[in-house]
Amino acid sequence: MNTPLLDRIHSPADLRTLPEAQLNQVAAELREFLLQTIPQTGGHFASNLGAVELTVALHYVYNTPNDHLVWDVGHQTYPHKILTGRKDRMNTMRQYKGLAGFPKRSESEYDDFGVGHSSTSIGAALGMAVADKLSGSENRSVAIIGDGAMTAGQAFEALNNAGDMDVNLLVILNDNEMSISPNVGALPKHLARHVMRDMRGVLHNIKNQSAKVLDKLPAVKEIAEKAEHTIKAMASESERVQQSLSLFEDFGFEYTGAVDGHNVEQLVAVLRELRSKKGPQLLHVITKKGQGYKLAENDPVKYHAIGKTPAATQDSGSLKTTPPTYTEVFGQWLIEQATADEKLVAITPAMTEGSGLVAYEKQFPTRCFDVGIAEQHAVTFAAGLATQGAKPVVAIYSTFLQRAYDQLLHDVALQNLPVLFAVDRAGIVGADGPTHAGVYDYSFLRCVPNLVIAAPSDEQECRDLLTTCYALNQPTVVRYPRGMGRGMALSGSLKTVPVGKGIVRREGKKVALIAFGSMVHAALEVAEQLDATVADMRFVKPIDEDLLVQLAQTHDYLVCVEENAVQGGAGSAVLEALANRGSLKPTLLCGIPDVVTGHGDTAILLNDLGLSANALKTRIEEWLAA
Repeated sequence: MNTPLLDRIHSPADLRTLPEAQLNQVAAELREFLLQTIPQTGGHFASNLGAVELTVALHYVYNTPNDHLVWDVGHQTYPHKILTGRKDRMNTMRQYKGLAGFPKRSESEYDDFGVGHSSTSIGAALGMAVADKLSGSENRSVAIIGDGAMTAGQAFEALNNAGDMDVNLLVILNDNEMSISPNVGALPKHLARHVMRDMRGVLHNIKNQSAKVLDKLPAVKEIAEKAEHTIKAMASESERVQQSLSLFEDFGFEYTGAVDGHNVEQLVAVLRELRSKKGPQLLHVITKKGQGYKLAENDPVKYHAIGKTPAATQDSGSLKTTPPTYTEVFGQWLIEQATADEKLVAITPAMTEGSGLVAYEKQFPTRCFDVGIAEQHAVTFAAGLATQGAKPVVAIYSTFLQRAYDQLLHDVALQNLPVLFAVDRAGIVGADGPTHAGVYDYSFLRCVPNLVIAAPSDEQECRDLLTTCYALNQPTVVRYPRGMGRGMALSGSLKTVPVGKGIVRREGKKVALIAFGSMVHAALEVAEQLDATVADMRFVKPIDEDLLVQLAQTHDYLVCVEENAVQGGAGSAVLEALANRGSLKPTLLCGIPDVVTGHGDTAILLNDLGLSANALKTRIEEWLAA
């Protein structure tokens, strides 16, 4: 790659030595570097392309790392990493022991706050601004948040708090009309009206300043007048907005915008002015997700994140087919179940694509609700639907369900409402790392009353447990992993299984492996070598106490295997049940230890955690020999 200026930048201090006239070239080289490197490692794509100029301008104007840049979610921070001394390690992005896909405090002094979930930036930056004020520091704090993340309640809680405080805080609203999917809700419409109002003002000024020229060119004048008329028509909805203070001014912020987020000179000028201002400031920046790469510009959803660019795999002249992912299995089940029951409604917090709802939404548009990045609202909304006879299915990632824990407990479980939670991305998730790992849900869900928790071990069991839990008149969870299943043929029928009953997958001697969900097949591999019994428990709650007692009575040793934190997890449920029945036996608990998990290839991470088949075998043998 020909990136002579970028090659000279090893820190933002190097960037700040360049004349402002060279910043456009830096941005061009930075974008080219992203286009060449992201396909080699995989990762977030369109969002990073859209934030290049903004990142360059921020590090040029602000005295980082003393000034604080807090990036919301972190999907857009690859340019930030490149400019802060990590360019030569971008080939390790999201790989085992390589660079994290999100800002990480332990990785760089320029990563002021670790992120991965949305809508935390304003609150964190406000905390930094207050701390600086208390210490007498003149450092500045900046929160960079997208219009998608701005739809979440936590962002508005922080705005409400910040607007009433005398602190030097800048919030940059990076408005590209997208989160991962196109944005939904009233706020994006408000922003669109505000932008159209600004466009009309700009056009009015241009027309006034150019009147003499236009008068001499009647045809051009006619075109300009038609354009102005069109924009006025588009902006007519904003009249009410223009007659009052803007939304952000009402929150106590001084509003600046809307500014072209791909004009680096303009960004530098505006940021310089804002850095010198006191009090809460909000800068509204307009960017295009995927900027500079036409395919990503035209389809930012598809190019939100990409995998490594694969070579075509040939088999007799045709591409090999791959097994469906668990997400796809769920999506197909949802369509079949909705066809059979018109009461079914599906809800997702801004994860229509990720949760497998695209085909369902097309077939049942009036029974599909994307509520935006609002996990808490999604769950309470489902509870309200359930009170009136609907059968809600909430499609949500395990890591994002954490954000709606109070609503699951208070609004759904305590009222014993029939809401099914389809919990995707459970367990280790690979390259996205610890912020997205779904390794705590068994632990935080087990104590919730009225809740059934199911853990399928393969695609067919996933279908069966979804059907079973949907049929129950109470809150239920079906928890399944990221990625492909076993490639097995699926039954076309929607059948149920007995609630709270496990099955023995293999009969052996002396040692019984009590396995949950994704760990059943690793347990079977180990059992073949140790001649052990394997029980697929299928349910974490209610747990099959009769089967556990039977295994304890017929075996000398028990081994519990789960892809969840050991503390309070499924193994803890086994010990509680056996203690309650007076049937305790020597038991080894195998799960996620009390550590922050890493990022990288899932198989490598599971092996490090002692949960691959080989690692499990070694661990069990050492335990038996001790």
